[in-house]
Amino acid sequence: MSETHSSPIDDTRIGRTPLIELDADVPATVCGKVEWFNLPEAAHGGGSIKSRIAKGMLDGAEERGDLTPDRTVIEPTSGNTGSELARLATARGYDVEIVMPDNASGGKIEAVRDTGAEIHFVDADKGYDAVIERCEEIIAADPGRYYRPNQYENPDNPRAHETTTAPEIWDQTDGGVTHFVAGVGTGGTITGTGRGLHDRGDVTVVGFEPANPLHAIDGLKYLRTGEHYHPTTYDESVLDGKLYVDTGDAYDRARDLRTRYSTEDPRVVDTGQYDPGFVADHLRVEGQFVVGTSSGAGVCAAEQLHEEHGLTADDTVVIILCDRGDKYADIPLWDDYLSVES
Repeated sequence: MSETHSSPIDDTRIGRTPLIELDADVPATVCGKVEWFNLPEAAHGGGSIKSRIAKGMLDGAEERGDLTPDRTVIEPTSGNTGSELARLATARGYDVEIVMPDNASGGKIEAVRDTGAEIHFVDADKGYDAVIERCEEIIAADPGRYYRPNQYENPDNPRAHETTTAPEIWDQTDGGVTHFVAGVGTGGTITGTGRGLHDRGDVTVVGFEPANPLHAIDGLKYLRTGEHYHPTTYDESVLDGKLYVDTGDAYDRARDLRTRYSTEDPRVVDTGQYDPGFVADHLRVEGQFVVGTSSGAGVCAAEQLHEEHGLTADDTVVIILCDRGDKYADIPLWDDYLSVES
């Protein structure tokens, strides 16, 4: 194991994140699970929803003996899974290599670099499938060296959400959640959380994908046609419905949240494992309430759900606020609002 890449990451604190209420153009109560609180004090925007699966996949691999001290962890990623695997795996002493598109946001790239992990960039114009293919080529050249968690096929991915995200949402809403709405990337979040909520009560589970194959909603995959790689971690039978979100609408909703909460914080429904002061201190960056692209898409999906199916004042919709906006300070979503760390 490498000693030079270790960092003071305590992954036992992952989970038990806050739940906040958000204003949306629907009659229902809309709540957001604030997932940057998985590692709230980490640089470049804290943690993300992917902190949960990074921990779950590493724990599972070590328990099964698949990951041993002599192996290098390697993973293809659009950003968040890579940064979280790099943080957690290097903290455990492993060497890490991450394969990612060269248009990944600067915050995600720097989060990986901070760990000492090696990055292999792939031309983003070739599409995300090329990132996966490049990772497979690297492994094939030296198969005994690498361990790939494989977020797209690893059952520990949805299992992490089934055993943590779902019960947290159920408990934080006192069993009152009626709809769970989440984006589809690996499908782990919607599959695992959906299963866990279905097991607990009558909850409508709705997934959303980008409306177009060329999109800029980070972490989501266009799966509308059969032309693209379909993760085995994505079990569509869990879904009760599916929506499609445009990039421009996702950006607009993210900016709407910034404007709405320019002078006051969202109402905190449950602080999770943290005290109220800590939550207030880490909800904002540079004094602004800014969220990632997929979080804006989540609000958009909740509003679209109301337009197509009708929500009522008795409904409680929970979406995932996957990450904080400072991960995207160098892209068109927030580049006019946030400074970029050097």
